Amino acid sequence: MNPTLALDTPDRELPAEAVAHRAGLHERLVRRLLRRMRCGGLRLVLPDGHAEHFGDPAAPATAELRVRRPDDFFRRCVLHGNIGLGEAYTAGDWDTDDIAAVIAWFIVNLHALQGSQASSSRLPGLNLLRWTDRLLHLLRPNSVRMSRRNIAEHYDLGNDFYSLWLDATMTYSAARFEHPEQSLEAAQHSKYEALCRKLQLQPGDHVLEIGCGWGGFCTHAAREHGCRVTAVTISQEQFDFARERVRREGLEHLIEIRLQDYRHIEGQFDKIASIEMLEAVGDAYVDGFFAQCQRLLKPQGLLAFQVITVPDCRYEALRRGVDWIQKHIFPGSLLLSMDRINRAINRAGDLFLHGLEDLGSGYARTLSLWQERFAARLDEVRALGFDETFIRKWNYYLKYCEAAFATRNISVVQAVYTRPNNLSLHRPW
Repeated sequence: MNPTLALDTPDRELPAEAVAHRAGLHERLVRRLLRRMRCGGLRLVLPDGHAEHFGDPAAPATAELRVRRPDDFFRRCVLHGNIGLGEAYTAGDWDTDDIAAVIAWFIVNLHALQGSQASSSRLPGLNLLRWTDRLLHLLRPNSVRMSRRNIAEHYDLGNDFYSLWLDATMTYSAARFEHPEQSLEAAQHSKYEALCRKLQLQPGDHVLEIGCGWGGFCTHAAREHGCRVTAVTISQEQFDFARERVRREGLEHLIEIRLQDYRHIEGQFDKIASIEMLEAVGDAYVDGFFAQCQRLLKPQGLLAFQVITVPDCRYEALRRGVDWIQKHIFPGSLLLSMDRINRAINRAGDLFLHGLEDLGSGYARTLSLWQERFAARLDEVRALGFDETFIRKWNYYLKYCEAAFATRNISVVQAVYTRPNNLSLHRPW
């Protein structure tokens, strides 16, 4: 769907002064902020059809936000900022033909207003109750006990649910697209193979995978490279699925699936892999995570992971705040910056960065394909017992993330680490 169609028609639009004159306090605060946003074009439409154009007056509207319940919509935005915007969508207070276009418009304008360290928590007149959301977030630390509860809230929604819209590999992380026509499933295999090459996997290697999901990487690594894999997860649903997958694929002699926290792992491993698990560790625990990797990795070993990242300059603001994703999708989560990761690794021992590959644009495409698949299976989602509020929340979540990657507000990388004088680095990726 093209969100630019029919969005820049000026019919029934009112002067800003006329609308603001009738507006309540919450609406006036939101409109005052919107008028400071001068990039692109956003069309705001009220229930009676009256509309106003925000952004560059000369730019066509590329996004449209249709308010259905003005009192609730503007109140949520004023009290809870970006969290309130998402909660208002989930509650049905506003609609749009393109969630990603609306979110992208806000991302671009927030950067224009505040620069590289932009944060919606600092917008004047908005997010007045940010402290309540922050308090709830702080009550969900990723301790051994709480981390299992945090993970269960998202990953234990049910294997039947995720299998409706993930591809056949049951992979819930960024794909690595090598050409425009590549399918999602093929791009997921490409991602797994790229990580295997960076780890230089070979028969005889004993690999530890921290956060194995539904078993996509460990089965690929064992099947294609003949290595032995110990894979851990703290999601009961993922554990059950991955263990049955290993049995079904005849790889029980090479793969052990454990329901185990990374802090309880013992032993020594030739290689360590992790795919988009670091986001669930948290700032208070990231030093301990890499200290554990340092202990578990053999002297000539390699550590490689895929991780969603934020720019270094925005990490501290993100760490001190809380957003809609943390409150409603991934409780206890925190995106890390490469600077934060490298500081933790340097404190833990002698591992250092050997190589880095950015996959950010591929995540935008991955999320777009997931949302399309999700939207095509809504009857089956409902049949599993999920209501319309849940469906709106997940549509918003997938498009919200797509916009963040498409605008390069965040990214995702594959990184590999080694120790000095590692003679096992005998071939390139």
